[in-house]
Amino acid sequence: MSERAWLFASVSIVVVGAILRLYDLNLVPLHHDEGVNGNFLVRLVREGYYHYDPGNYHGPTLYYFAAFYPWILRVLFGPNAQNSYGLTTVAIRAVPALFGLGTIALIFTLRRNLGTIATLAAAFLLAISPGAVYLSRYFIHETLFVFFTFGIVVALVKYFEAPYLIYLVLAAFSAALLFATKETAMISIGVLVIALVVTYGYRLLWRSTSGNKKKKRFSNSEDYRTFTEKAGGPTRLAVHLVIAGFVFAGFYLLLYSSFFTNYPQGVYDSFKTFQIWTKTGKEAHVHPLMTYVWWLLEQESPLLVLGTLGAALAVLKPEKPFALFSSLWAFGVIAAYSLIAYKTPWLCLNFIVPLALASGVAMEGLYVELAKWDISKRARWASLAAVLLIAIGPLPGLTRVFDEAAGADTSKGLFGALAAEGIHWKTFIPGYQTIDLNFINYDNDNRYYVYVYAHTRRETLRLVDEINRIAERTHQGPETGITIVSPDYWPLPWYLRDYKRVGYHGHMNPSNEPIIIARQDQAEEVQSTFGDRYQQIQSGFNPAGSFPLRPGVDLLLFTRRELMH
Repeated sequence: MSERAWLFASVSIVVVGAILRLYDLNLVPLHHDEGVNGNFLVRLVREGYYHYDPGNYHGPTLYYFAAFYPWILRVLFGPNAQNSYGLTTVAIRAVPALFGLGTIALIFTLRRNLGTIATLAAAFLLAISPGAVYLSRYFIHETLFVFFTFGIVVALVKYFEAPYLIYLVLAAFSAALLFATKETAMISIGVLVIALVVTYGYRLLWRSTSGNKKKKRFSNSEDYRTFTEKAGGPTRLAVHLVIAGFVFAGFYLLLYSSFFTNYPQGVYDSFKTFQIWTKTGKEAHVHPLMTYVWWLLEQESPLLVLGTLGAALAVLKPEKPFALFSSLWAFGVIAAYSLIAYKTPWLCLNFIVPLALASGVAMEGLYVELAKWDISKRARWASLAAVLLIAIGPLPGLTRVFDEAAGADTSKGLFGALAAEGIHWKTFIPGYQTIDLNFINYDNDNRYYVYVYAHTRRETLRLVDEINRIAERTHQGPETGITIVSPDYWPLPWYLRDYKRVGYHGHMNPSNEPIIIARQDQAEEVQSTFGDRYQQIQSGFNPAGSFPLRPGVDLLLFTRRELMH
């Protein structure tokens, strides 16, 4: 491939990834967890306060990266710009979206290690992955976490190739940010170390059992033995490691101590969180062992199938060490997280990136095999494109077809029966699953949309609009009083962040404020407590006039009667 073609393909992939991640970030209402994260951010931006809470068990990096933009706006244009343009849904979600794009960009740096075809295929599959796109549009820690994990890998690969201090410093910096993002950093680092050791050991074993012809292919593996000399000798290598250690410790302390405003308590709490996390991992979100595999089959089947083929190829022909390492990383991290009872869909992002790399290995292997045939280069490229189109089109749909076909009423015809189950011809359009999940069924809790996990319903945004309309009628603006007696209300604190008189009581509480929000099962209590002074605002979504918040939770909106006229 010419450099011009490489550049065009790379830029095209990044553009596609950017459109999918940045388009209409306001569309999807914030998830419960996004609302909680937004609450931390609002306090950090407006009050300059953030102290790591081990009960929250996620680190500070997300908040500090998200706070940077509104702080810049405040310095340049004042507090109003900070609140009006910096603390918005688009602004905060742009942070994980940009880190998601950064993860795609990191793949392109591995062209020498993976091969041209493998690199482009891996970047393309990651760019359009339903889950990678969905979670990049979420204001949660996972996208940053995966970027920093990948950053460690890329930096160490570059350091091994050319042992400049800057690469090791970048690896240490990424590691510090990784540990300051989520407590699961220990799992990822453990998997990476095991994958590296197994890669090295397996290649040594392969060389020792291969003939002379195969041994010649592995002449570059001598770099393992001569790396110390290439790095400038043991002393210089030790100096590099010491400097990297100081970089890691320095940024770790800086972030967990909230820039030394909570030192040393924040650092102590960063270790205390593991006690809480081990208990949480056994009590909440408990799912069977094979859950992640089934989830991947439902919405990431191209990556799982191609990744498995790529891993098999890397094991059978371990000529490229990074291809083998990526495969071990992919299936090692799936195994590690599967052994833990705690399972959530957003953790799948940890699998998607290495699976994309392994899938690229499969596509590179296919191209090599096609090159042995007596066909033109154009035909080989067309064959690869056909494989990708099949993978991202019919393959995901087939998982649903096989699942439902057994119980389908074939008297209507197989396709008619499947359509009745919600499986339509659009399911088989290449890339449609990504569009469907992210822009159409983003709050659909149907079991096929595994990433939609107790998500806020789109009707919640209508509730917020109604609250804003009532506030306009009171002529009090952000001073409008709001009493929330529902025990379930997240992510409303984010959407009501500019209202100064909001009471989150979580139970029935006397009030004379213009607005009251209750849960549907509190309707009788509202009547007995407030009588005829308040009237319910009908949502129009259901007979009860409630606003769905998330599956199983519906909210009622009341306002003082005089404000209805």
